[in-house]
Amino acid sequence: MGRITEDLIRRNSEHNDCVIFSLEELSLHQQEIERLEHIDKWCRDLKILYLQNNLIGKIENVSKLKKLEYLNLALNNIEKIENLEGCEGLTKLDLTVNFIGELSSVKTLQHNIHLKELFLMGNPCADFDGYRQFVVATLQQLKWLDGKEIERSERIQAWQNFPVIEQQVREQEAAYCLKRAQDKEEAQRKLREEEENEAKERSRSGSEGQSPFSVGNDDHVLAPEGQEGVYNQKKFKDNVDDLEFWNKPSLFTPESRLETLRHMEKQRKDQEKLSGKKKKVKPPRILITEDGKALNVNEPKLDFSLKEDEKHNQIILDLAVYRYMDTSLIDVDVQPTYVRVMVKGKPFQLVLPAEVKPDSSSAKRSQTTGHLVICMPKVDGIITGWRQTSESRTSPSDSSRERTNQRSKQIEKLEVDPGKHSFPDVAHIVREKTPTPRRVQSEPKVTPCGEDPDFEDNPEVPPLI
Repeated sequence: MGRITEDLIRRNSEHNDCVIFSLEELSLHQQEIERLEHIDKWCRDLKILYLQNNLIGKIENVSKLKKLEYLNLALNNIEKIENLEGCEGLTKLDLTVNFIGELSSVKTLQHNIHLKELFLMGNPCADFDGYRQFVVATLQQLKWLDGKEIERSERIQAWQNFPVIEQQVREQEAAYCLKRAQDKEEAQRKLREEEENEAKERSRSGSEGQSPFSVGNDDHVLAPEGQEGVYNQKKFKDNVDDLEFWNKPSLFTPESRLETLRHMEKQRKDQEKLSGKKKKVKPPRILITEDGKALNVNEPKLDFSLKEDEKHNQIILDLAVYRYMDTSLIDVDVQPTYVRVMVKGKPFQLVLPAEVKPDSSSAKRSQTTGHLVICMPKVDGIITGWRQTSESRTSPSDSSRERTNQRSKQIEKLEVDPGKHSFPDVAHIVREKTPTPRRVQSEPKVTPCGEDPDFEDNPEVPPLI
């Protein structure tokens, strides 16, 4: 049998990033729920609630849902309309195919002034004479009943005939309640008989198991063919019992629905025992190997960025966590060489390029994006990367890099021989130079080449320097 738990609600609220306090729509149909509980405390902003096809026997713990507009409780075991006065915003209520026999309980819906649609088809009260007229006259705010619009003439006629119809409904209610009490006694008697029969079968099987001639003590003697025959015989017997159960006529009561569910649950457990199948448990994710090496894991499949802040000597991890996810679902663990973040139970682990200080680290969430920002200060002087390198061996690239660094550190100076090169004396350069014109200076005479007979020396042409 199912119960409403926080884990169940979170699994069915993925459309809201698994946040339950701000949930507006929740679907818990076909969960074999027997009781309404916890919803009014955890999900107070609900507007739509689907609870059809369960085993709920009473409407309760929903009075604090002030914003609830649509409640679906079809195909349950409800026998009376109650505890809905606090749902001030309720506009639609679906109670199709339940066991409501007290038609007068619809009067409790008079406080729900915004109620426009009501479904009661498939209930015992829907077979009462004057059922529709009684509901129309009692709930004046209704616009639709069982999917059919209520006309003004129908409402006036129901008001006129209400005293007579009310008397008929009360008489039919009394007859139904008497019959319902007899059905309950009969169901309890059958349940006691079934429990006694099961106890006898268990004691009989236990005594047979202690007998020296029992099959259980001679399993080592039986051949595989014999064991298979015993298995087939038991399976055939179970199939016969199952066929007999489904062909047996039964009343349509809440007890018969519970009996059917118990039979199906028992059949499932017996099938698991016979087949020997067990649920496969998913092995846990390996985060650290046997030799102590941490692994990079991103099971939640989140985007992230890892950068080093040289100014503040720290490493910053930016993890793109879901924006509207509750912070209580996040767990951060910073270690000297790696960081681990559990997001909704799924691990995110990243090996760090340098050793950090876990005690001085901090984790914050952005109010705009919802990202998780983890700041991890580095440990001064200790660098541990994820690639292990040998101290004795150095690669050629490392050696060439060291040589270039040494050359850059040395200051190279040029040597000059003063005998070969001399600098001009700027202080006496003016005194050495004569103030005579340039043409008067001694210039090298150009002697004409005697080999050239056509050469003429023209004194007006300036010499070539």
